[in-house]
Amino acid sequence: MKRSKHEIFSKILEICLNGASKTRIVYQANLNFRTVNPYLDILIKNNLLEASQENHILYKTTKEGAIMQETISKVNNMLLQE
Repeated sequence: MKRSKHEIFSKILEICLNGASKTRIVYQANLNFRTVNPYLDILIKNNLLEASQENHILYKTTKEGAIMQETISKVNNMLLQE
């Protein structure tokens, strides 16, 4: 079954709660390197994700992003209950 964009956004935000590399995001969110970039760009543009440059780029969910991820998860859980 195809995932919706909000499910992918939520998964990326969840993965990045403690910081994650693009490689980790790609594998854990079951995406590829070409498709992950637009999602990361949108999340960064909306201040839900931040990118920091150390030895390599590390993506971390912001406080607003964590609230958004939790909200999306709650909505999904409510919709899946019978």
